[in-house]
Parts: sequence; structure tokens; C-alpha cells
Amino acid sequence: MDERILKWIYDIDFALNEIDSYFDNKDKNFLEYRENTMLKRAIERDLEIIGEAVNRILKKDPSYANIISDAKAIIGLRNQVIHAYDSISDENIWSIIINHIPKLKKEIRKIIQENK
Repeated sequence: MDERILKWIYDIDFALNEIDSYFDNKDKNFLEYRENTMLKRAIERDLEIIGEAVNRILKKDPSYANIISDAKAIIGLRNQVIHAYDSISDENIWSIIINHIPKLKKEIRKIIQENK
């Protein structure tokens, strides 16, 4: 695997782990998330990093669109967080945390395992 792609894969893994760490030792609670501006901004920043890394990976090797599910949507979310920040809904980000992050985490871990 190209070293730069592997570096970006590790960047994604780090950001995913960081998102998980925000909920260490406590249940994920939407109401608490919605009221915690610092938590929301931290997660949004990690989602930006993930989206930028996926964008760079696809530019270097478009075949990763078949390996990373929803790669284009991940990039689209990154663009929305950066450029249309005022249209981000807490419910949308929460849905991503609950429904999409676990799947992406499995895919990234598989890529890492296959390249050790």
C-alpha cells in the first residue's frame, strides 16, 4: 500500500478513536451531546479530518471508493461541516455517530490489519 494512503488511513483511525474517547465510561446520550458545544465542535473537527483523509485517499487511488463505504458521502459531510456549518443539524451528526462511525471503524481496522 502507498505510504501516504496508509498514513491517511491511520489519521482516520485516530479521529475515529478520538470520537469514541469522548464517550468513555458513559452512555452516548443525544441530549447531553446537544447541550455540549465543546463536544459537538470536537466531533465536527474529527469528521472534517476523516473527510479530508478520505478525499485525499480517493484522489490518490479511486479504487478505495469500493473499499470505504459511503466514501463520497463522507467527503460531502466534510464539505458541509466546513462550508455550510450553519446548516449542520445535531440530529444528523448524532445519526452519523451512532449509525455510520461503527461501520467505518470496522472497514478502517480491516485495512490496517491487512497492511501490517
